[in-house]
Amino acid sequence: MTTRTATSYHQLPIIDLSAADRGPQARGLLHAQLHSAAHDVGFFQLVGHGVTRAETDALLTAMRAFFALPEADRLALDNVGSPHFRGYTRTGDERTGGARDWRDQLDIGAERPARIPGPGEPPYWWLQGPNQWPAALPGLRTAALAWIDRLSAVADRLLRELLTAIGAPADFYDPVFGAHAHPHLKLVRYPGSAADGADQGVGAHKDYGFLTLLLQDTVGGLQVQREDGRFHDVPPIEGAFVVNLGELLEVATNGYLVATNHRVVSPPGATERFSVPFFYNPRLDAKVDPLPFPHASAAPGITTDPSNPLYAEYGYNELKGKLRAHPLAAERHHSGLLTPA
Repeated sequence: MTTRTATSYHQLPIIDLSAADRGPQARGLLHAQLHSAAHDVGFFQLVGHGVTRAETDALLTAMRAFFALPEADRLALDNVGSPHFRGYTRTGDERTGGARDWRDQLDIGAERPARIPGPGEPPYWWLQGPNQWPAALPGLRTAALAWIDRLSAVADRLLRELLTAIGAPADFYDPVFGAHAHPHLKLVRYPGSAADGADQGVGAHKDYGFLTLLLQDTVGGLQVQREDGRFHDVPPIEGAFVVNLGELLEVATNGYLVATNHRVVSPPGATERFSVPFFYNPRLDAKVDPLPFPHASAAPGITTDPSNPLYAEYGYNELKGKLRAHPLAAERHHSGLLTPA
């Protein structure tokens, strides 16, 4: 019997979404590959998605211009001032697993007016609200909102193919998305190693929506926990999105599809790494019904972690994460929602 080594995990499964358009045989093979990747790994590299180099360059150019702004201009958008957790987070201000993440970022969502929850309404409505944009870069708003629309369309198509791949109705979750879906975009910079030697770019975690599509640069640092329990590097592929399943798909399939732990190790020295994760999330008030599919009897059940309860109502899942990840904003605006230490 051969012992599995780290080299067995050199690359994630590679899924070509354009195969869905190349006839029944190619689409059938796509579904087999997608089924295996989502059930066994929870992560894959997506190619054939149709997003052009020009579209990608437009976003990356705007993002790099943002991080090149003077610090005072970026801090004018400090998310500590936003009860909706929108805006700029300074390096070290975000937390994962209680430890600081050595990165700075701009958090962007659907552009909507604030909704302040009234008496008896769920507190997750605080997550709806306006973005913060730099006055010096009007093109950033255009590029970021266009990216949200473009990636929402890719994720919608991918989700439909994934549901079909496991024998479920392709349109089962259409009602929880639509015009009131709650997408989330991060523009992220990892500025290199922290002065104290800590290498947590972002700590090990699972995402709490349906699907995440990540555009990473060539520097690397993303690691995924595989079946051996170890974290393995994800080598970048030009033009590919790294896709992972979120906690809601694990809940929806009772663990048949897996949300997988992943992390980012800070790049060495003063090397910068840029990444753009896009989170495909349903409406805040969406209740995610169990998915009817023929493999349900083989589902092992969802992951049980007392420190990370999973909710079928999406807004509670995201609010849980935001309160933990952004303690300064949470303390300023939502101290009544915090659990005593």
